[in-house]
Amino acid sequence: MTILEQIDVELKEAMKAKNESVLSTLRMVRSALKNKQIDVQHDLSDDEVVAVIRTMAKQYRDALADFTAAGRQDLVDKQTEEIVLLERFLPAAMPEAELAAVCERIIKEQNATMKDMGKIMGLVMKEVDGRADGTTVRNIVQKLLS
Repeated sequence: MTILEQIDVELKEAMKAKNESVLSTLRMVRSALKNKQIDVQHDLSDDEVVAVIRTMAKQYRDALADFTAAGRQDLVDKQTEEIVLLERFLPAAMPEAELAAVCERIIKEQNATMKDMGKIMGLVMKEVDGRADGTTVRNIVQKLLS
């Protein structure tokens, strides 16, 4: 079953259960996917679907930080619930130990210094192929280079 099919199944289940919060989030996902499909003018592959959902999850995490800073616990709870729902459709994140090993190997291969951080970040992000958050990668690379 493709990710798109899985989203459709969960959307129907949310409709039957009258779960408005899940239904709202899944409708936003379907809308974003439809917009992407219109942009690229072909059916979306699972990789493209994951990229759209990953972008949405990042936007939601950014909004979550803003809501937390503003002290809006009601919006923090809603945003957290939406992030958890989106993450169900994303591949599992790479364990931090494995990520650190990849970063360390690339730094050694490139004989990198702190001024090469951007280059190293690009190489690591390309290798982990979306299975790690950029902030986590940056923190690990900074730690290893310093």
